[in-house]
Amino acid sequence: MTKIGFVRHGTTLWNKQGRLQGNSDVPLDEQGLREAEQAAARLATENWDVIYASDLTRAKQTAEAVARAMGEVELHLDKRLRERYCGQIEGMTEEERIATWGPDWRSLDLGVETKESMIERGISFFEEVAAKHEGENILMVSHGAFLKQLLIYYIPEIDSQISLANTSVSCIVSGENGWQLELLNCTKHLEHSKHLEQVQK
Repeated sequence: MTKIGFVRHGTTLWNKQGRLQGNSDVPLDEQGLREAEQAAARLATENWDVIYASDLTRAKQTAEAVARAMGEVELHLDKRLRERYCGQIEGMTEEERIATWGPDWRSLDLGVETKESMIERGISFFEEVAAKHEGENILMVSHGAFLKQLLIYYIPEIDSQISLANTSVSCIVSGENGWQLELLNCTKHLEHSKHLEQVQK
């Protein structure tokens, strides 16, 4: 049985500001670094054979935290795991997009990578790595929109309106009838810190 784990990177300042990150190389903020360490502590207690990650800093930092916690597990960076390229709208909030191009900005050609192109490169990576590591447990550390579309491609019954949380873990496993969902958008490693924050308030 082959198992694939999908991990979204930790929080960034642009996440909080509602700015589209795309291929912009935005690092984790302090909260994101803490989240990465919490995810790492969780994943280090599980059985993972190899880690692949986007080469963009926010995903790379998250994956490096996981790799450090695991010790001997190899980390490989791959550009195919980058977030959807957002063209002229990268770095902009929804309000800024409307102010610049009007409320129908989505209908304009602003250089955004098509969903089909994003899914195609995701499938290319996924099939290659799944074949190379058949029977192993593989972690993929990447980005929200990219991972969401890849998950929906392999598990079509997933709600298309889902938003993957920062450092959330989702898992699919190979079975007799293809890929099956084992875990979706799980952030149990963050629950303790959220409880502490509520107590401190």
